[in-house]
Amino acid sequence: MPVRQKIAREMLSAVGCAAVAMSTACVTSHVLVGPARAPILPSQVQLYLQPPAGKYEQIAVLDTSSKHSFSFTAQGKTDVVIRRLKQEAAKLGANGILLQEIADEPVGSVGTGVGTDFTGAHGSISLGLSGSGLLLQKFGSGIAIYLETGQKTGN
Repeated sequence: MPVRQKIAREMLSAVGCAAVAMSTACVTSHVLVGPARAPILPSQVQLYLQPPAGKYEQIAVLDTSSKHSFSFTAQGKTDVVIRRLKQEAAKLGANGILLQEIADEPVGSVGTGVGTDFTGAHGSISLGLSGSGLLLQKFGSGIAIYLETGQKTGN
């Protein structure tokens, strides 16, 4: 095989690997503060806005964002954050999440503008128009908890 083809093939392979790595990049993390349990289904994880009345064990502190999602609305981004928190908690065997916060996080802005000048016998005039927008993503954090099955109470 010619050297150029070999280099091109290796570069294409490297670009493909990088694209896969970027598309699957972790946007959720956890820090264990207690023992993890056997994984469960995310649908079995209950969201709590206040500490539950019963006794519970803290398993981990969770952080995630809506980064790399195709959600454009605030509600859609919030749904992504909650889904990702539940998925991470389920991996750790937590059957509850004590929600700490969900907030907007700026990631950049986009702007554009256009202008023109008119010059005539009686003077000149300049006109311009511009617009910009702030790009936001949602960020969320919570504590993965485990409650005994008989103690679960929904909020």
